[in-house]
Amino acid sequence: MTTCAADDRPNLLIVLTDDHSVPHVGCYGNADIRTPNLDRFAEQGLRLDRMYVTAPQCVPARATIMTGQSSVATRMTRFSAPLDRDIPTFPERLRQSGYYTGVAGRIYHLDGHNIIGSKETKQVFADNNLMTFHDRLDHVNIADGGVGHVDQMVQFLDRVPHNQPWFLQLSFDDPHRPLSENAIADPHDPNAISLPKHVPDTDLVRKDFAKYYDEIARFDADFGRLIKILEDRKLTQRTLILFMGDNGAAVLRGKGTLYEWGLHVPALMRWDGMIEPGSQSDALITSEDIAPTFLQLAGVAPDPEMNGISFAALLKGESFEGREYFCAARGSHGYNLPLHTADFDLSRCVRTRRYKLIYNPLWQLPFQPVDMFALPLWTDLKIRHQTGRLPALYSRLYFSPQRPIFELYDLQNDPEELDNLVGQPELAAIENELKSKLHEWMILQQDYVPLPIADFNPYLER
Repeated sequence: MTTCAADDRPNLLIVLTDDHSVPHVGCYGNADIRTPNLDRFAEQGLRLDRMYVTAPQCVPARATIMTGQSSVATRMTRFSAPLDRDIPTFPERLRQSGYYTGVAGRIYHLDGHNIIGSKETKQVFADNNLMTFHDRLDHVNIADGGVGHVDQMVQFLDRVPHNQPWFLQLSFDDPHRPLSENAIADPHDPNAISLPKHVPDTDLVRKDFAKYYDEIARFDADFGRLIKILEDRKLTQRTLILFMGDNGAAVLRGKGTLYEWGLHVPALMRWDGMIEPGSQSDALITSEDIAPTFLQLAGVAPDPEMNGISFAALLKGESFEGREYFCAARGSHGYNLPLHTADFDLSRCVRTRRYKLIYNPLWQLPFQPVDMFALPLWTDLKIRHQTGRLPALYSRLYFSPQRPIFELYDLQNDPEELDNLVGQPELAAIENELKSKLHEWMILQQDYVPLPIADFNPYLER
């Protein structure tokens, strides 16, 4: 084991909420939601305005955080897959360099779903020794036995050897569905919430958003307690803290989609004495960039397989431009048969600072929202559509008989992604450029999905 002045290397803490899009924190301009602790945390550190995950679901998104690679490259687009032993994670590299490492809180998702899977699934996992994280890290715990998530962090801190730097990923259940009826004592008023343009304004939608906001407020209280513990232990000057959502909210056009609410997540960072309080950045950053960033700060070289880009310079107040573009992938979800997009989809996208191109190779599958297609809210919208009582915009967005193979959005002029510009002559060059970038990425990632630019077929007449 090698160390480089271990005492002065930063502790590294990632705090993850589950299914949390960027508009749903007060410091991002949302006046309806109550997140005083997160807002204060942003004032004490850095707000990242363009942090994106490269997969809109828990399992593949968390794989990109841990590996610095895409979910396609790590073969994690199949929801029930465990991370292969041959694919390294950045906490393993930290551990090899002298860090004490762990995961705690909500399940970390990367040992597959043998726990709640079928007996056949469990047998395969047992026969082939597929669970790996107890071998990769020093401390592996999930929320069980009645021990709260913040208390699990305390347990971890109490086990860290004296003067040894540490890494912890602490995951929370909030605001994952099902949403609690009484998450906080003073709930948000459904009638006082401002809804975005892409969401139908119904009583059930408003009540759903209010409960979603309540769960975020409940997490906010837990987060305040977490920060106080670190402050009381005088750890904030030695600890880089990253708060972020693991993927987008399980709401319409959110989780499970490649729209902004599926990929764009809140991300706040605090590192007392290093990060300038009250700072913000609009650099384009992705979940794949976390691994090389944390490794660089720890004085550890990233693995050559990592395609993330370190943004350590940004944290030190140095010049950092961010990415020109990134690509993201949607895979299967849950454990059901592929009857609709809630359970199965193979969409891919490329997003630049202004434009996004979405490629839907399974355009025939009808749209269904992830984690909510069985809710009365969705049933009500279907009935409204069938009886002609749903405004035309929402019938088009959610109940079209098929999806377009390609979608192109100008996010500067259409941030809600309502106007598909594919085929517009004035954007032909941009459309081709984005298809070419996605084409290249899919080839280099060894993607198994058909490429977005068709090659010449010699067996067909031209």
